[in-house]
Amino acid sequence: MTDLRPVLHVPARDVPVPTSVSAEAQAVLAMPPMQSPGYPPLDDLDGWRTLIADHDRTIGATLSARAADAPVRTEELDLGPFRVHDITPIDLSTDDDRVYLDIHGGAFIYGAGEACRAMAVGTATRAGIRVWAVDYRMPPDHPFPAALDDCLATYRALLEECQPERIVVGGSSAGGNLAAALILRARDEGLPLPAGAVLKTPVVDLTESGDSIQTNLGLDPLLPRRSMPAFLLYAAGHDLKNPYVSPLFGDFTKGFVSTILTTGTRDLLLSDSVRMHRALRAAGVDAHLHVTEAGGHGGFFGMAPEDDAIQREIRQFVDSSTGWGAKF
Repeated sequence: MTDLRPVLHVPARDVPVPTSVSAEAQAVLAMPPMQSPGYPPLDDLDGWRTLIADHDRTIGATLSARAADAPVRTEELDLGPFRVHDITPIDLSTDDDRVYLDIHGGAFIYGAGEACRAMAVGTATRAGIRVWAVDYRMPPDHPFPAALDDCLATYRALLEECQPERIVVGGSSAGGNLAAALILRARDEGLPLPAGAVLKTPVVDLTESGDSIQTNLGLDPLLPRRSMPAFLLYAAGHDLKNPYVSPLFGDFTKGFVSTILTTGTRDLLLSDSVRMHRALRAAGVDAHLHVTEAGGHGGFFGMAPEDDAIQREIRQFVDSSTGWGAKF
């Protein structure tokens, strides 16, 4: 089918590294875009399994090495078909009963196992809070709604030992999608809602209709290309505008929670955060959008002071939302 939309033709050009960011951020932006193998055909399930296993083996080892000496205690919870990593900073105050329900990113296909645990260790140490990290099931063997089912089951289990006003739900990228979808589904099923949501560079529109999908293509250090094949594998034939698949299309007038969203001007999914923020605000939801200059999807890989500044904002939001600090 021919795309008949009007098209604006722009000249080919070189985009310099901006001097408006820190030296560390400039160094990240000067690196070649991250390379990764192409996606297999949707019906090549063995090809997907190989791609995912190779990626998680490499990333898991790298993240595990970084988390090896972190001052945390880790316990593994078995919730049936999936696991939850319960991670507590060793210096956590004994009267701090808050829990951050952490949902990892990875285009709905990456980040299982050791990668999930290691990323959650980082969340626990940066936020200074106990973390439950959901090692949810993923495609190709477990497409939608398996991941969302696992996140909801984890939230139900957490409610048995923690008051909802002491819980924050958060995630990056695909994890941000699942965090938002979890809140929508918990609301629709009559569960008490958490104190807040942290949506870090979330993918909330799997139709990829946002402007930045086009305008930032090739500029994002982490996402060199679109992720539609992974989205289609995850959705498994479900309508991409289903609010549990693409939370941007949810009805937030029926209720949502205070939310912080983070993104950057080079984030391929910048439009997802911008549009989600506007949708929440239009529904009267307390929502805060933080956009980092020249930041890509996920910022600068934790290598620049700009990343530290965003993390301080997130920690202040978490503390405020759970009654642990000054009003955000």
